[in-house]
Amino acid sequence: MSDTSENLPSFSFGDSPELADELLQLVLNGMKTATCGDLHSYEAEGETLPKPGDQFVILDGKGQEACIIEMITVTARQFDEIDEVWAVLEGEGDLSLEHWQQGHKEYFERNGVYAPDMKLVCEYFKVVQIFKLDNAPVKPN
Repeated sequence: MSDTSENLPSFSFGDSPELADELLQLVLNGMKTATCGDLHSYEAEGETLPKPGDQFVILDGKGQEACIIEMITVTARQFDEIDEVWAVLEGEGDLSLEHWQQGHKEYFERNGVYAPDMKLVCEYFKVVQIFKLDNAPVKPN
């Protein structure tokens, strides 16, 4: 852990090491600047919702630090209110709303929480620091 990241909360994207690595790569190459999670899960687990300015260490599929992101905006929206713009910000697949809907429906079904009107915590973020493979910090381009 670096000095910069030692006091920050951490997480990996997705629900498998493979998905964590795939989504992390999209973050690191600038394609993914947004993510979302199930609001009910935050509430059920007693987690505080992120807010603008909060920073998080993003882990790869092996649990190693890869980068630090900072929240820019955090809003709550229903699954069926997500639009094409948000799908592009999430940066996945062909960037279409249809791809976003299918992939996220499958993800939330795997996690037992899908409903068309489920509330999502929608987080738009920026990368503020990228770590080399040896975890030495570097600034993003």
